[in-house]
Amino acid sequence: MSQHDDWTASARRVYFCLLDDWNRQDAPALAARFAERGSLVGFDGSAIDGRACIEAHLQPIFAQHPTPRFVGKVREVRRMANGQTLLLRAVVGMWPRGATELEPSLNAIQTMVLSLCDGVYRIEMFQNTPAAFHGRPEESEKLTAELRELGKPAGA
Repeated sequence: MSQHDDWTASARRVYFCLLDDWNRQDAPALAARFAERGSLVGFDGSAIDGRACIEAHLQPIFAQHPTPRFVGKVREVRRMANGQTLLLRAVVGMWPRGATELEPSLNAIQTMVLSLCDGVYRIEMFQNTPAAFHGRPEESEKLTAELRELGKPAGA
């Protein structure tokens, strides 16, 4: 495996584990993927800074809501100039629990910045932006069709 494959695989692994943590509604595991001072910008625009605050923010959400499950596709992993930082860009859709269909209004564009901390990549910033495509319904339909091909996540 080349060095490029190694850091690309590492970024993808962190990302898909993060989605899995969300799907299992496991706030401690999800927050642990962040650097101590990592930041999260949620779908609704909530900005949360720090691993402990991320966990505290997610705990009541998971306790009070049957959050839809993510299905995602990585578009790009890029190594930044310093060699210790990675940028991952992805698209996701969400399946409400018990639903038979993806919910297009919950499609999103996700961006993750990771840094190498003691030999492990941790999330410095994760942003989840609605894929609204204002005035371009064909873009929304195209993304939904692409995400639908990924299939229904386990437990959805």
